[in-house]
Amino acid sequence: MATAAAFLLFLLFPASASSRGDVLVLGDADFDYLASERDTMLVMFYAPWCGHCKKLAPEFEKAAGKLKGSVQLAKVDCTSQVDTCGRFDVSGYPTLKIFRNGRDSGSYDGPRSAEGLSQYMAKQTGPDSTRLLSDEDLQTFVRHYDPSVVGVFSGEESSRLVDFVKAAGLLRDQFRFAHTTQMELAAPFGLQSEGVLLFRPPRLANRFEDSVVVFRDFATVASLRRFIRDNIFGLCPHMTLENKDRLRTRDLLTAFYNLDYKHNARGSNYWRNRVMKVASKYAGRGLSFSVANQKDFWAELEDDFGVGMSDDGDLPVVTVRTKAGHKYAMREEFTTDGTSLERFLDRYFAGKLKRYIKSEPVPDRNESAVQVVVAETFDAVVNQPAKDVLIQFYSPSCPHCKKLEPVYTELAETLSGDTTVVVAKMNAVDNDVPPDYDVRGYPTIYLAPAGRKDEPVRYEGGRELRDFLRFLRRQDGPSSVKREL
Repeated sequence: MATAAAFLLFLLFPASASSRGDVLVLGDADFDYLASERDTMLVMFYAPWCGHCKKLAPEFEKAAGKLKGSVQLAKVDCTSQVDTCGRFDVSGYPTLKIFRNGRDSGSYDGPRSAEGLSQYMAKQTGPDSTRLLSDEDLQTFVRHYDPSVVGVFSGEESSRLVDFVKAAGLLRDQFRFAHTTQMELAAPFGLQSEGVLLFRPPRLANRFEDSVVVFRDFATVASLRRFIRDNIFGLCPHMTLENKDRLRTRDLLTAFYNLDYKHNARGSNYWRNRVMKVASKYAGRGLSFSVANQKDFWAELEDDFGVGMSDDGDLPVVTVRTKAGHKYAMREEFTTDGTSLERFLDRYFAGKLKRYIKSEPVPDRNESAVQVVVAETFDAVVNQPAKDVLIQFYSPSCPHCKKLEPVYTELAETLSGDTTVVVAKMNAVDNDVPPDYDVRGYPTIYLAPAGRKDEPVRYEGGRELRDFLRFLRRQDGPSSVKREL
C-alpha cells in the first residue's frame, strides 16, 4: 500500500524528484514521501553558488555509486526548495543530514571524500557489533584495512556485553566493533576473563609496538571510549582524508610521501619504519606522529605549509601542525638514517623553528573605513588589548559577502569617530584564520572584545546597521556606540 501511495504521489509530482546519476534530487513537493521510503538516507542541502558545495558534489556522486542498493544519497537545492531547507534549520552550505525512515536523525559530521562518505554511511547499516562464533570469524573480522575492536564476554547475559553493544552503537561511525562469548578465542592474546581486544590493522604491524592491545578493566561506555581514543592509532598511524580530524586533536608531525598500502605495502612501510624509529626516541614529549600519502594532501601542503611534493614522491615531506594552529615545515631533505628528522625535532622542541603563516601581502595603507587585515597583521590589529574589534571573515566570491559590503562600510563610517572600536575584514580564503575563530561559511563575523581577546564572540544577528549596533551595545561596546542607539 505504501509503495502504491508513493507511486501515486510520484505521478502527481513528476517534475519534483529526479535522479541525476545515483544522487536523488528532492524538492518541497516530494521530500517527505520519498525520504520515508528509505531506511537510511544522507541528504546534502546546498546552494549552486557555494564553492564548498561544488567541491563536494563529485565526491558525493561517487559515494552514491558505491552505496547504491544500501544507502540512498540525495540533495536539495536551498535556493529553490526554501520550505524544506527552512524546516530542517539549514543555515549554511553544504549541510549534510542523516535521515532514517524520513526522520532527521542528526547531522553528518564525517569525512567529505567519496571513500570517507561511503565508509561512514556503510557503518550506519547492519548491526552495531558483529557476533563472532569461531576463530575463523575472528581472523576474518580483524584482517581489515581499519582497526578492529572486539569484546570478549562470558555469556549473552553479561552486563558488560550490554554496555559494549551500547558503546558500539554510539561509536560505530568511527570504529569497527565485534563481540564473542567464546572466551577461548581471547586466550592467545593473554586475556583470560571478560575484556576488550583492540586489533591494529595487519598492514601497520611493526617491531616498535604490539599489534593487539588488551583492555581488562572495561566497565562502562566512558571507559571503553577512553581506551579506544588512547590506543586506536598507535605510535605512528596512517593519516587519511577520513581520519585527519581525529588525529589533529593533538600536536601532530606528519611525513608525506608516495604511500600506497593497497598496491605497495612494503614500500609504504619503508619510510614509516624510519619515522617510527625516531618517534620512539621522542615519545612522551607531547608530539604525535603519522604518515600520509602526498597525493591526498598536495593542495594542503602548498596552501597551508608553502611546500610542494618531492619530485617523485619517494622522499618524505615533513610538517608539524599543533592544536593551537601553528604550522612548521622541515626544509632539509629527509635522510634515510633519520638524522635530519632528529635535527628538525630538536629545533622544534627548543622553540627555534619559524612558524609558517599563509598571508596576503600587508596592505601599504588602509584608507577605507573598514580596516583590511591579513594573517601577518591579524595580531597587531585584532588583538589590540584596549580596543573592541569587529572582524568579518569573507570570501571574494561569496555573494552574501558582497551584499553585506555597503552595510558593513556604513557601520565602519558610523563608528569612525570612536577610537576604542575597529571594524575590520579579512579574506579567509587567502589568509590563515586563527584557531579561536571557527569559520565554516561566509561571511562569518566575530567581536574580539577589549581585555578578552582569547574569548571572541560570534555574531549571529541580522545584517542591517541597527542590528550590528544593537549587538555591540549588548556586548558592552564603547560608550559612543551606546549613544548612537
